[in-house]
Amino acid sequence: MSKVSVLVVDDAPFIRDLIKKGLRTLFPGIHVDEAVNGRKAQQTLSRERFDLILCDWEMPEMSGLELLTWCREQDALKTVPFIMVTSRGDKENVIQAIQAGVSDYIGKPFSNDQLSAKVRKALARAGKLEALAAAEPERSLSGGLPNDSLAALTGGKAEVIKRGAPMQSRPAPERTAPKAAPTGRGQGQLRLPDRQLDCVIKALSLKEALLVIKRGDVLPQVLESAVLDLEQGAGETARLNGYLHAIAALEPTPATEWLQLTFRFVDRDPQKLDYLSRLIARGSMQRHYVPGA
Repeated sequence: MSKVSVLVVDDAPFIRDLIKKGLRTLFPGIHVDEAVNGRKAQQTLSRERFDLILCDWEMPEMSGLELLTWCREQDALKTVPFIMVTSRGDKENVIQAIQAGVSDYIGKPFSNDQLSAKVRKALARAGKLEALAAAEPERSLSGGLPNDSLAALTGGKAEVIKRGAPMQSRPAPERTAPKAAPTGRGQGQLRLPDRQLDCVIKALSLKEALLVIKRGDVLPQVLESAVLDLEQGAGETARLNGYLHAIAALEPTPATEWLQLTFRFVDRDPQKLDYLSRLIARGSMQRHYVPGA
């Protein structure tokens, strides 16, 4: 087990997690603690000993530069390696940090390789590098360490696509030829409040009709009231009142051209029921159909 302890100071949980998981991936057994800002870091550093501090520059309550200045004023922390983790790279800020006693920089965003190099360099100067010897991670099959932020956050278990490698994609779904219009036991017309739809009668009972319509830009709605006109020639037409009880795709694909509607009758008019009975008995539209199924 490594005896090296590292304090990660950053007000952003994502960055703290990134650094912590990166360190634990690179150096199994390393002890990593965290602080949400400079003030909290002061409290932690006052009661615990650390071999390395990785600290953000911009934080509430106390900045990284202020924490660095305070550390260098403490006898116990004067020589502890202090790495500034920041996106600030302009000359003025670099000079400020150097004057305050910073050990090194690591810029955001960073890779695991960069994190490893900076940590090794800082611990080597402090004579702590040997303590990490027993904590070397196993090399990956590609011969290197995970080198991106995703790998750090996932403990090195993320799949990485190498440049130049052919991408593996899911096989494209088989294309099927457009199906012909559905056939049924008769034709009809479904009259909705705002439009009329031609339909194929797939099944008919005294309770409901199973209809097939062509899908349009505007889909019918469940519980929408409608009138079903059944024309069977010889001037016979039945106009049945009802509502749309169910709507489903006729085929198991989002791109289906046809919808299957269950149209429930609300009429209790004996004359209409008698007409339905004669249609069913005549067998002109009869099929094996379980009402309500």
